[in-house]
Amino acid sequence: MASTAVPEAPFAVVGGTGTHGAQFPGELHPAVRVLEDRLVFETPYGESPPFTLFEMDGRRTLHVRLHGWRKGVPRGVASRQVFSVLQRAGARRILSEAGVGSLSRLLDPGDLVVPDDFVDVTTQRAGEGVAGDHLLIMRDAVCADERAALLGAAQRLAPGRRLFRRAVYVVTEGPRFETPAEVRFLQTLGDIVGQSFSPEVWLARDIGACYAGIYVIVNYGEGVVQKWSHDVLTSIFHDDAGLMGRIILSAIASLDEAGDCRCRELRRPTLLG
Repeated sequence: MASTAVPEAPFAVVGGTGTHGAQFPGELHPAVRVLEDRLVFETPYGESPPFTLFEMDGRRTLHVRLHGWRKGVPRGVASRQVFSVLQRAGARRILSEAGVGSLSRLLDPGDLVVPDDFVDVTTQRAGEGVAGDHLLIMRDAVCADERAALLGAAQRLAPGRRLFRRAVYVVTEGPRFETPAEVRFLQTLGDIVGQSFSPEVWLARDIGACYAGIYVIVNYGEGVVQKWSHDVLTSIFHDDAGLMGRIILSAIASLDEAGDCRCRELRRPTLLG
């Protein structure tokens, strides 16, 4: 039965395909203590997806799998359900992860990327935020503190893995992949392509939270370098799931709830009256 009482949790993980093959968070860090599981909440956008509440080194964290996406719920609605819950939880630090496609001949399957900007070309996820009318300045779209935490964790836990410190994430509608012609167009916009970064990144700003993500390249976009292999994609999802989860948990352990970033200064009162 869905509840209206959301537990306090200053930290949150919006999980994606990167950790889907692992038992996140319980089996990936000895300090993790799962407090409650399968928590479902009523929201103004319908019943939320299930959340897990866990604690690690005193950091209470809510985790949702696969961005809250599930059959019968449009992805934009699912995102608003998730962020409505995180707003009520008082989340201030939100991290995410996923598998993405490469738009660049320099990015290969298995590479790790921490984007610093995005372009949203979706057409069916528009709508207002979940926290009221605000002017959301996207000058520094991704939290610098959280990006540094993710980069540091990846360097510690995967020192032999190629890691890219910046990239532009192009967000497409999904769930289908892109055509070769679409990929050629998207190459003029950014470096990696995926389906989850927006509206998450600006909904986080809407509720006064910081947001950043780490992404593993799982395939080349159509026409980039070579045809992608379903077997390689499946292997990366399976083999890297534990690593991606450990990177996320290590990043959380290194972050303070407040921090020195300026993300919350970029959420201002509306100019529309």
